[in-house]
Amino acid sequence: MTLIKLSPEEISTKLTKLPGWELQNGKLHREFTFTDFVEAFGFMSRVALLAETARHHPEWFNAYNTVRIDLATHDVGGISQSDFDLASKINRL
Repeated sequence: MTLIKLSPEEISTKLTKLPGWELQNGKLHREFTFTDFVEAFGFMSRVALLAETARHHPEWFNAYNTVRIDLATHDVGGISQSDFDLASKINRL
C-alpha cells in the first residue's frame, strides 16, 4: 500500500469520525487514563501488538496511569490513512 500524506481538510473530516483524538503538533494525539500503572501498561502491550501487526509504531509516553499517544507517518512527513487506521483500532481496545 502506498502511503500518501493527507491534506488538512481530509484530516479534519476524518477526525470527526474518530472520538477522543485531536490534531496536536501535526500528529494525531490522544491521552488515556487508567486506574493504575498495571492497567496502563497492559493497554500499552495490546497497542504494541496492534502496531507491530500494522508495521506502524506510535510515539508514546507513559507515567503511572496515563498513556499519551501521538501518531504520524514519518515516511510521508505528516498524517496518512495508516495513522487513522491504527487510531481506530486503538479506540476499539
